[in-house]
Parts: sequence; C-alpha cells; structure tokens
Amino acid sequence: CFECCIKCLGGIPYASLIATILLYAGVALFCGCGHEALSGTVNILQTYFEMTRAAGDVIDVFTMIDIFKYVIYGVAAAFFVYGILLMVEGFFTTGAIKDLYGDFKITTCGRCVSAWFIMLTYIFMLAWLGVTAFTSLPVYMYFNLWTICRNATVVDGANLCLDLRQYGIVTIGEEKKVCTSSESFIKMCDSNELNMTFHLFIVALAGAGAAVIAMVHYLMVLSANWAYVKDACRMQKYEDIKSKEEQELHDIHSTRSKERLNAYT
Repeated sequence: CFECCIKCLGGIPYASLIATILLYAGVALFCGCGHEALSGTVNILQTYFEMTRAAGDVIDVFTMIDIFKYVIYGVAAAFFVYGILLMVEGFFTTGAIKDLYGDFKITTCGRCVSAWFIMLTYIFMLAWLGVTAFTSLPVYMYFNLWTICRNATVVDGANLCLDLRQYGIVTIGEEKKVCTSSESFIKMCDSNELNMTFHLFIVALAGAGAAVIAMVHYLMVLSANWAYVKDACRMQKYEDIKSKEEQELHDIHSTRSKERLNAYT
C-alpha cells in the first residue's frame, strides 16, 4: 500500500498542478470581479451621470458592457476546459504514467500534443497580456474619479469636473459630466458603490495578471515536457536499434555455433 501511494504521488505533475491552480484563481478573479464591476459601472452611469440605454440597435456603452459580460462567460468556460486539458497533458508526460503504459505510447502522440499545447499557450499568453492592458483602462478611469473625489474634500471651493467625453464613453455631441459643485457628485463620492466598483476592477486586473503568470508557467512546463518526450523518443529508438543489433549478434553467434557443432559431428 505504501509503495502504491508513493507511486501515485510520484505520478502527480506538481508543476502543472500549481499552474492550473494559479490559472483558475486568476480567471475566477477576473471573471467574477470583472462582471460585478461592469454591473456597478452600469448603475453609476445610470444613477449619477443620468445616462440611458439607446433605443434600437444602436451600439452604446451599455451594449458594449453587455458584450463584455458575454465575453467573460466564454472566457470562464473556455479556460476551465483548457486547464483540465493541460493537467491531462501533464499526467501523460509524468514518469509514473510512462512506466505504466510504456515509452512508445507516450512519445508517439505526446510529442505532437506537447508542441500543439505550447503554440496554444503562447497565443493565450499574448491574449491575456492584451486583456490585462485593456483591464487597466477602467482602473485608470476610476482612479481619476477617486482622486477627484478626494481632492474635492481636501481643497475647499475647488470646482473639478469629470467629463465622459474624455474617455470616449459618449460622443462629442453629448455632454455627460459631473462637477464637485453638483449634488450628484457628492452622493457618488459618498456612496459605497464607487469604492466597491473601483476595488473590483483592481482585483480583476490582478486576476488577469495572475492568468498571464500562469500562462508563462505553463509555457515552461510544456517546454520541459516536450523536451522530455523528445529525449524519450530518442532513447526508445536507441533501445530498439540496440536490441536489434544484439539480436543479430545473437543470431550470428547461434548460427556459427551450429556450424561448428555440425562440422565436429
């Protein structure tokens, strides 16, 4: 029983397991906090900036937020499956599985699968870098808004305004802004919704960064696995050639022994 447990523990790909946990944690933080932050953004725009949804099929900021929410759903589902696939790949390139199924079955398809996963993981890493850069934009916007709220309480009589046209949220013809002298700005700064949404975007940014680190970790693991199965394939070919030569030598030796025996007889 002890030997069986040791063998099972030796078959666990710990590097892939750590990368999978980090990936799931990052994706969960990004998707969960990002979704709630987008919902809070909708409430802030409707409550304090007095914005309404455009009628018809016009693409406005609310439509874009809904699209981002659906993208978040897809990202959560896709990377849940992708993390499982990478864990399975890690198991099939572990020494215990190699001893169980033999060298040939692993090195035949494992080398191709590892190279394919390396390419996909590299593409996903670049995609997560773009997601991280994109997530930093709302963090920057909310940081500006939070700074204006703090400066308004520190500096008496300061007339500071936040215009949504500066960030491309509304068109140039629309004037959607709040100033420190307005009552809606004071309510917005005093509300917990602004502070909560700001921190949710920060956590979502941290989650996207964790996903990038997980992708880099996976690249290192997959590269090591690919080198492992490549060496295993070469070793298998060497063992096959060696066995073939030994068999040929054995056949030659047997033939000569029979010839000598016949000649003696």
